[in-house]
Amino acid sequence: MNRISLALAAALLAACHRQPPAASPSVPAAATAATHAATANAPAAYAPGPQRQPSVAELTALGRAVFSEPSLSASGRGSCASCHSPEHGYGPPNRLAAQLGGADGATQGTRAAPSLKYLQTVPPFTEHYHDDDGDDSVDAGPTGGYDWDGRAQSAHEQARGPLLSPREMGNRDDAAVVARLRAGPLAAQFRRAFGEAIFDHPDAAMRGLLMALEVFQQSPADFYPYTSKYDAYLRKQAVLTPQEARGLALFNDEHKGNCASCHISKIGSGGAFPQFTDYGLINLGVPRNGKLAVNADPAYFDLGLCGPDRADLRAHREYCGRFRTPSLRNVALRQVYFHNGGFDDLAQVVRFYAQRDTAPQKWYPRNADGGVHKFDDLPAGLEANVNMEAPFGGRAGGQPALSEREIADVVAFLRTLTDGYGGVKSDIRTRTRP
Repeated sequence: MNRISLALAAALLAACHRQPPAASPSVPAAATAATHAATANAPAAYAPGPQRQPSVAELTALGRAVFSEPSLSASGRGSCASCHSPEHGYGPPNRLAAQLGGADGATQGTRAAPSLKYLQTVPPFTEHYHDDDGDDSVDAGPTGGYDWDGRAQSAHEQARGPLLSPREMGNRDDAAVVARLRAGPLAAQFRRAFGEAIFDHPDAAMRGLLMALEVFQQSPADFYPYTSKYDAYLRKQAVLTPQEARGLALFNDEHKGNCASCHISKIGSGGAFPQFTDYGLINLGVPRNGKLAVNADPAYFDLGLCGPDRADLRAHREYCGRFRTPSLRNVALRQVYFHNGGFDDLAQVVRFYAQRDTAPQKWYPRNADGGVHKFDDLPAGLEANVNMEAPFGGRAGGQPALSEREIADVVAFLRTLTDGYGGVKSDIRTRTRP
């Protein structure tokens, strides 16, 4: 797996030379094929320029430094790590519904910061996804892409978004980012990596910055170590407690939790350990979060795939309200959940799944007539977009799919997905096969 990750990172570098890399006997055939594909598809514009070409190790070190550097923000106080804390699974470090940023460092965002871990196999967004399972007749629908709405097609495209967002790092354009980089503490390291004249070519400097961030986020030890208790269990190196084992069974049971239908929990046919996501986008009918400043406007709706941050699918009303299915790895480290940060307790999240339709009064406000206003974060007429598969469904007042004990069991299992079990460090040799 380490060789594959390095091969993919090397593919980014090979794109700078616009020549496919030669096959190597030390790199698996699959990695070589992936490298050729990445090189063939990489646009020439992605190359930093004719300056010095850094190694993968240099880019990783530079990307790590860039990730934690606050001087690249307009406020001088926010970095990538401010919202994507390494100590919290590269997710938010606090219970804020959305993190603060912007030129003043105090402007609230509109969505919760997602985790950046276990994104190494995210496919580019497509409206019609066919899984690599030998049956091309099954169209899984909108799938893939980065960000909550899948609008970014690659890690470097995703990295550029926060740098320029007026609610995040607050730079007005690429030139402003490069100017901050040139004047900041990382300028010397950047010149060593790309050449002394790199800042004479601002466009190349920006591409180099994004490349460094992307290569850093392909670092297995940081972003996909596979060191959770569940990974140890898959390797037959650990045993789940009775409660954790019950939780796993409920997680997989299509009539109970049915979590694995979207958060795949089994080893893949090729031996790869599960990412706990199918990369799809789904409408869960999450309640409106009054803690978000943008929601003070009753006419404002965050509809994910069909806007407002994404514009290309606005005409597809059937996609409105769909958001990316995140990986559940390290989910217990999070302090806020869902795209709008509306929940801050993991047990409550599982309880919402089980009781959304059988006890809607727990989750949604009431109308003037006293009735429950279900799916209150969707404009009227879009209720049919909400997913109704188990554990959802059922009539109000009916029996929920999960009891309180079963909810506790599922949460116990979810806690086994936290990296660093028993102090175990990343094991390159056993990370993808038991």
